[in-house]
Amino acid sequence: MTSTFDFLNGYYTVYNENGRLASRHGSVEFRTTVRYIERYLKPGMNILEIGAATGRYSHYFARQSYAVDAVELIPHNIELFREHTQDGENVRIFEGNAVDLSMFADDSYDIVLLLGPMYHLFTDEDRTAALSEAVRVTKPGGVMMASYCMNEGTVINYLFGKHKIFEESLQPLIDRETFKLDSVPEQLFVLWRQEDIRKFTDRLPVERLHFVGTDMYTKYFPDMVDSLDDREFAEYLNYHFAVCERADMVGISHHTLDILRKRG
Repeated sequence: MTSTFDFLNGYYTVYNENGRLASRHGSVEFRTTVRYIERYLKPGMNILEIGAATGRYSHYFARQSYAVDAVELIPHNIELFREHTQDGENVRIFEGNAVDLSMFADDSYDIVLLLGPMYHLFTDEDRTAALSEAVRVTKPGGVMMASYCMNEGTVINYLFGKHKIFEESLQPLIDRETFKLDSVPEQLFVLWRQEDIRKFTDRLPVERLHFVGTDMYTKYFPDMVDSLDDREFAEYLNYHFAVCERADMVGISHHTLDILRKRG
């Protein structure tokens, strides 16, 4: 029987995760996430990235002299993470799972990033464990950021955009009344709406600082974004940053970032 790990390991062994954020349209998500991290990051703070993949964010901040610890589940990603580590980076990579961070003490990190695991946790038990563990290792008053794949981007871009809305194998996953999509390991990604996220975060000892659409309309029009000249792209980013927290728009984003402060 194929396990969730087998599906993920097979996917990330061949998928170019680093390249996903390197294109002009992909960089919007990266720039947005970095922008919000830097809003709360101060000299001397330490960072934990859970689900670090190949280390795009971990290396970015380690190269600015921050102490960064990273946890990653997929062996291939860990190999690439180590290959990308430069001399002088204060960064450590641990093989591990987001649902069990027992190698780290309570209240250890100023900034905790959970930027991938909530895409791939298919049970309420695992989702609760990952969020609870991330908050546990965050210092009181520290900031935890969790990213999510959102439902509507997949409905529009994948089901309609790729003409799969009536594909027989997908029918059990589609609620025809609400168009909320169910998630199974074979499809790799858990798809969220804001009300689903709040069901989990409302149980945590946190307050919400921001809920951000990190790519918003970008993935609907990647070719258009890539075609912009430098001046146009700079203005596109200005527009994106102006609307990425609007409650009436953020649900359309393919990826979101939930930014929470730990009470205490």
